Amino acid sequence: MRILLAVDGSPYTQKMLDYLAAHAEWLTPNHHYTALTVQPLLPPRAAKALGKALVDDYHSEEAQKVLVPVQEFLAAHQVKAVAESAVGPISQTIAETADNGGYDLLIMGTRGHGALAKLVLGSVATQVLAESKVPVLLVR
Repeated sequence: MRILLAVDGSPYTQKMLDYLAAHAEWLTPNHHYTALTVQPLLPPRAAKALGKALVDDYHSEEAQKVLVPVQEFLAAHQVKAVAESAVGPISQTIAETADNGGYDLLIMGTRGHGALAKLVLGSVATQVLAESKVPVLLVR
């Protein structure tokens, strides 16, 4: 099974990893994992003022802060994973990566807002559920 892990370095990502660790059937060599982190676009004026090289370095550094601990976690459980980073609208990029990458499942952590907060604030998880054609497992 090809599984996409959407990660952001938050405590919710850690809860997702803890869930995987507690359910050994998820952490087997039969599954092929990709850890994806998506960095939001900087405001155009800020990006222009900083320059492309500096913005690219910033996004790369932020992605590594998120991906390295996930890779270490998976390696500690003898699971190989590909690490990917992208820049763009977060929920749309996650959904498109899941849909276009041939994944069987998308797993992500979520804060677990109540219905009213979701209605008012929205959430990445809610938007991914609406946009993705791939089954989504939310861990909270």
